[in-house]
Amino acid sequence: MLIVRLVELLIVVVPLIGLAYGGFKAVSKVRDRADDVPAVGGAPQAQRTSTSAQRRAIERTVREHDRTDTRWLDYEMDVSKLLDYPLMTDMRDPFTQRFHRAKLRADLLRPAEPGDLLDDSAAARDYRDAVEEYVTAFEVAEAEAIRKRRNDFSRDQQQRLSRAHSALRIATDTAATPQERGRAFDVARRELDGLIVLPERTRAAIERGIAGELDR
Repeated sequence: MLIVRLVELLIVVVPLIGLAYGGFKAVSKVRDRADDVPAVGGAPQAQRTSTSAQRRAIERTVREHDRTDTRWLDYEMDVSKLLDYPLMTDMRDPFTQRFHRAKLRADLLRPAEPGDLLDDSAAARDYRDAVEEYVTAFEVAEAEAIRKRRNDFSRDQQQRLSRAHSALRIATDTAATPQERGRAFDVARRELDGLIVLPERTRAAIERGIAGELDR
């Protein structure tokens, strides 16, 4: 009877063990698949992180663009600096030409807002490359202007630049009389004639200053 009871027990228990094992395997497979699937919030979070990084990169490029613009404007607005490095405004020089072409391209590709380039990776890359070229071309032109200022002007030309420098200091000195400023500006233009050309913005600013004094 004991043997019969054991056989009956095995008949009942073995199927149950099989069912339990099958259930365990099924649960394990479900867990494995769940581990392979990204979390629901993972993709949006990664996308937000990527977009934020792209925006910061574009903003850095815009700031570098602005810094180079400021460095360039110093040459147009600071007469002393312009005369120290006159070739920075001399469009006959190939390095200056390259710098101005690079500046024009960077200006054309500049976005109105950094966010304008977030959905256009090609445009963002083109703008970044253009600003890198602009910065590089400016630095090369500046280095060449410094070198030529020291080496390429004759003794007579150096003296003319020095006299023009002194005259322009008077022409831009608000403490001088309008007549003194006007005469000094005429002297500066004669000294610079055939040597360098004052940028239109610089010349106009000096003339407006003198005219303003004369109108008072």
